[in-house]
Amino acid sequence: MRAMKRALLVILFVSILLLPGVSADKKVVYVGKIDGTITQYTADQFASYIKTAEENNAEALIIELNTPGGQGDAMMRIVSLIQNSTVPVIIYVYPRGAIAASAGTYIAMSAHLIAMAPGTSIGACEPILGYAANGSIIRAPAKIRNFYTAYMRSLAEESGRNVTAAEKFVLEDLSLTPEEALNAHVIEVVADDVPDLLKKANGMRTKVPVAGKGYVTLNFTNVEVKELNPSISYRIVTFLANPAVSYLLFVVGMLGLVFGFLTPGWHVPETLGAILLVLGVIGMGYFGYNEAGLVLIILGMIFFIAEALTPTFGLFTVAGLISFILGGLILFGKGGGGVYLVSASTFETLRVAIIVTGVLLALFFLFGMAAVVKAHRRKPETGREELVGEVGKVVEDLNPEGIIKVRGELWKAVSKDGSMIRVGERVKVLEVRGLTLIVEKVRGDS
Repeated sequence: MRAMKRALLVILFVSILLLPGVSADKKVVYVGKIDGTITQYTADQFASYIKTAEENNAEALIIELNTPGGQGDAMMRIVSLIQNSTVPVIIYVYPRGAIAASAGTYIAMSAHLIAMAPGTSIGACEPILGYAANGSIIRAPAKIRNFYTAYMRSLAEESGRNVTAAEKFVLEDLSLTPEEALNAHVIEVVADDVPDLLKKANGMRTKVPVAGKGYVTLNFTNVEVKELNPSISYRIVTFLANPAVSYLLFVVGMLGLVFGFLTPGWHVPETLGAILLVLGVIGMGYFGYNEAGLVLIILGMIFFIAEALTPTFGLFTVAGLISFILGGLILFGKGGGGVYLVSASTFETLRVAIIVTGVLLALFFLFGMAAVVKAHRRKPETGREELVGEVGKVVEDLNPEGIIKVRGELWKAVSKDGSMIRVGERVKVLEVRGLTLIVEKVRGDS
């Protein structure tokens, strides 16, 4: 009997171990994409990716990076985000043909691990102030060059990577292929794709400490890979952040405003100009998602009010609707992989709410507010002036003066042509002079 009980206990214990809900959870590695110029929007996207990985206790976060560089302040913010991440961040220059140039190199050098795909490159970090009219580079002064050199050297020293090569990235615009970077101890892995990267990086130790955990040995055995797709906001601003696109929008927007002011009354040029100008400024990346969304929503409200004050047969309403909806989508749809400022399911509902609210506001300002403004602009028609055109009845003969009853009130009245108008006959008010009404007999009355 005891043997049977023991056998049942063993079977029960084994069954519990085999239950899927009781087995250990599979480790997760998240993969996010960053493609294009580095701006404040890129930093917001990095923050979203890292937040998702941290909240789900991921084994690591892999960022597939392809960038020609971008803003220095946005780059430094991203570096700080990586350094304070509680999840290892691996920068993977991918796909083939991708680059991690300029600001992208600084970001890579701050990562816990750097990987590159064949056919990619890293480096060329010399800071510049811009380009002259003839296309030549305007080099940054020595003070700025020295700062960025020291910054790159600090990142290399902290990670134990090649300091000499790191300095040459800045001072000599050095660029390296994956094999050159691996041999120079600038990167740690050359991998064809994410599965190859996970295989080669398995068991490696992070080059820099992970926040709150110190140096971490990566364990990619039996991991589940989950992709974090760029948000709607990031897709929109990535297109706008293309320097050629943002500059073109800015210039065309300015020309639209100028042309609109020189040809008043049409409203189309300045309306389109205002929208394009704002989109161009947003594309230059000096705003974050919140600021960009709010700017567009405010612009939309300005258009709505303009429609009410100066009706344009719906032009300002359409412009306001576009600005309002676009601003709402940028303001709220700013996460990655289904993780937004709000949850994915909530955002689906919110997106509909943004569009419906925009349409209702447009209709309100197109019809409701326009009617209110017109009513306020209409000359007041109160008091005695309202009596003009009213029809009353004579209660005391007009000869030519007498008394009439209008709207239930008795008024002194005078026949306009001086004729006699008998009691009971109807008269029409033509004019109000003080407390006396000037009237005439209604034709057709005997």
